[in-house]
Amino acid sequence: MEKITSFTINHLLLQPGVYVSRKDPAGNAVITTFDLRLTSPNEEPVMNTAEMHTIEHLAATFLRNHKEYGPRTIYFGPMGCRTGFYLLLTGDYESRDIVPLMIEMWEFIRDFEGDVPGASPKDCGNYLDMNLPMAKYLAKKYLDQVLYDIKEERLIYPK
Repeated sequence: MEKITSFTINHLLLQPGVYVSRKDPAGNAVITTFDLRLTSPNEEPVMNTAEMHTIEHLAATFLRNHKEYGPRTIYFGPMGCRTGFYLLLTGDYESRDIVPLMIEMWEFIRDFEGDVPGASPKDCGNYLDMNLPMAKYLAKKYLDQVLYDIKEERLIYPK
C-alpha cells in the first residue's frame, strides 16, 4: 500500500505551526485540510485527551458560529498522535490565509470562561474528560510562541 500524505511529512523536523496538509476536489469546490500543530512531534510531551477534548468542543463551537467561516467549516478535530488538530474548510486556501482566523479562535479558547459547550451527559459521550485550564494554557502558548509572530517556516511543511 502507498503511504498516505500525512505519513510522508518528516516529523523529526516538524515544529508547531499552521500547515496545509492537503487539498481535495469536492464537486466544484476544494476542501483544504490544515494541520494545526501545537507540539513538536517526538520532542515535547503530547497533549492529554482532556485538554484536547476541551479544545475540540470550544474550537468547533467557535468555528461553526463564525460569521464568515461557519458555512465553510467542514470539520475540526484532534490528531490521533495528540500533537495537534485538523481543520477542514471549503475553499482553496494557503496557510497564511487563515492565520487571522486562528488567532481569533485561539484567543477565544484562551479567554473562555464558564461551562464548556456540549460538556454534559446528554450532549457528549465522554463529558467528564475535560480540562479547561490546560486548554487555555495550550491556547496561550500557541498564540505566544507561534501565531502572533508566525514565521514562514511555520507555514510550510519542512522538507
